[in-house]
Amino acid sequence: MKDHIKQKLTVLPDQPGCYLMKDRQGTIIYVGKAKVLKNRVRSYFTGSHDAKTQRLVGEIADFEYIVTSSNIEALILEMNLIKKHDPKYNVMLKDDKSYPYLKLTNEEHPRLVTTRKLKKDGGKYFGPYPNAGAANETKKLLDRLYPLRKCRTLPDKVCLYYHIGQCLAPCVYEVTPEQNEQMVQEITRFLKYGHKEVKVELEKKMHKAAEELNFERAKELRDTLGYMEAVMEKQTMMVNDRVDRDVFGYAYDKGWMCVQVFFVRQGKLIERDVSIFPFYKEAEEDFLTFIGQFYLQKDHIKPGEVLLPAGTDAALVEQLLDVSVHIPKRGKKKELVDVAMRNATMALKEKFALIERNEERTIKAVEQLGEAMGIPTPYRIEAFDNSNIQGTDPVSAMVAFIDGKPNKKEYRKYKIKTVTGPDDYESMREVVRRRYVRLLKEQRPLPDLIVIDGGKGQIAAAQEILHDELGLSIPVCGLAKDEKHRTSQLLLGDPPQVVSLKRDSHEFYLLQRIQDEVHRFALTFHRQTRSKTFFQSVLDDVPGIGEKRKRQLLKHFGSVKKMKEASIDDFLALSIPKSVAETLYNKLQTK
Repeated sequence: MKDHIKQKLTVLPDQPGCYLMKDRQGTIIYVGKAKVLKNRVRSYFTGSHDAKTQRLVGEIADFEYIVTSSNIEALILEMNLIKKHDPKYNVMLKDDKSYPYLKLTNEEHPRLVTTRKLKKDGGKYFGPYPNAGAANETKKLLDRLYPLRKCRTLPDKVCLYYHIGQCLAPCVYEVTPEQNEQMVQEITRFLKYGHKEVKVELEKKMHKAAEELNFERAKELRDTLGYMEAVMEKQTMMVNDRVDRDVFGYAYDKGWMCVQVFFVRQGKLIERDVSIFPFYKEAEEDFLTFIGQFYLQKDHIKPGEVLLPAGTDAALVEQLLDVSVHIPKRGKKKELVDVAMRNATMALKEKFALIERNEERTIKAVEQLGEAMGIPTPYRIEAFDNSNIQGTDPVSAMVAFIDGKPNKKEYRKYKIKTVTGPDDYESMREVVRRRYVRLLKEQRPLPDLIVIDGGKGQIAAAQEILHDELGLSIPVCGLAKDEKHRTSQLLLGDPPQVVSLKRDSHEFYLLQRIQDEVHRFALTFHRQTRSKTFFQSVLDDVPGIGEKRKRQLLKHFGSVKKMKEASIDDFLALSIPKSVAETLYNKLQTK
């Protein structure tokens, strides 16, 4: 343990608050809360931990803390800090799942749409539907029952929806506000209170149509009723009342937690949410953090009631969410919580094998790679590759792997600016210089390891820029390929030496994945760049001929050769201005 950390531990207060763990680059890697800061923070640096927590502690180079006046303040502050800093070990918010809602828009002629974003726009939102299929099927059913407009902007003439009876066509015919309001109220009643009343009304209309010998209309209503049953009766009635409620259950083992949330709407269990993540504090504390994140930072609509398992601080959750929170002790509500708990336990057991296998391929492979290379664990790896064809359209690409997984938000593309001809070494110098000068200027995290797709020459070029020019001591390794273009050797050092790795080891497979990914990314970028260059012709030199007109001309005539045989009138027939047509004709004739 570092001396400055020991000194900080001795002055920690006996108060609630939040703590922020930092790595050696000063990046916040974990945010937690505690009822007593002194006890919680000290626990990380004393006693034994599982491998996952040891990995976190091994990265901690410093920490800060913020004192709060209560536990609820600490919980809210923790969620805000996680949202702000997005620490890599607070993985609950890494899951960016968003659920679809049905929305009645606040417009003169309302629409019923599915959306995954909640906005304060005056619209009415219903949901969430964790199963997107259930949301789409319900919308299809409501479209058949209530002919609200479908088009985002009103067209000039009626569309197909009008002809099949699913739109009143306000674009052409008058639709009164009273008609729209009635449909909005009926859809709201359907989504809030269930479909049974609507079903009864449709049955009455069907029988009336049959009595009036309007058998075609009766058949349509019968088919709609059958469709309604197929959509709505898939859901199992769980509670007799119509209260919207979310039911939570959780299980934990070996430093991992599984939380199951059952969404009950109008008394029906419509779907469940499953989240599995590592935790580093007390299970009850992380469960409370999860609930706060689930509603306050994921924009879930709060239900009328939340059911929690025994042992949870219901008063704290109620204060946080401002909804009715209960810990049921008997009856159907208790059964719902028990079912959620059992499902969480089963899901956790089923996922353990997959989690362990994934860790072997990612974070453990990173740790073993660091050991084999004799460097600190390279949690952040950046890899470079160049791509060109005989020096034309030279480009380079960089990919980033964090904890052994690709982080595509950090990928970068580079067009080579200062190099002419096929000079791989100069291209590498330019790209490495551009990348790390920018990171230094913006004070952003630097990588723990740089991988160059190439041999000794490319490694030397990168080291020259990093070590001699920028004064950075980041390890640089190269990946050499065999005659079959497969990863064969790992080179490290100055001068580069071969690092012995077993060909069937996870760390070797990790390097292969990195090399394949950066090569794929660079090649794709080069093809895109080359395709833009290839799509050039005499048309590019004609004022008034842009990409759209160029495509129009090539589509109509088929080739530049056919355009040379055309007259000015042929160009005018394509709605091309006369001056542009004459310039184009003259240019084609001279070419």
